[in-house]
Amino acid sequence: MNEPQLDASSTNLDPKVAGLLCYALTFVTGIIFLVIEKQSQFVKFHAMQSIILFGLLTVANIFFSWVPFIGSLVSLIVGVLSFVLWIVLMLMALQGKWFKVPYLGDFAEQQANNFK
Repeated sequence: MNEPQLDASSTNLDPKVAGLLCYALTFVTGIIFLVIEKQSQFVKFHAMQSIILFGLLTVANIFFSWVPFIGSLVSLIVGVLSFVLWIVLMLMALQGKWFKVPYLGDFAEQQANNFK
């Protein structure tokens, strides 16, 4: 599988490190890097994927925490899933991979390409 070339980041960080940092504080650092990154599509993609994925997981976790009985179990599962995805996505970005979460990754890439 051929990965696209990584272009330099306007943040003066290695694009792989910037990609990892997009996930460091979930959607918060995703928003920060999406706003400050002007050049690297790699960094913009990971920032947008972080915003969309962890934003949705946070909303789902809040929603399920309100549901009686089964909600706490589902909320626990969503929390564990979020943690595992957080680690995997940071490692993939650090390796320079354009790892796309199924369904959301393509949407994140489209949105990152449209974001100026």
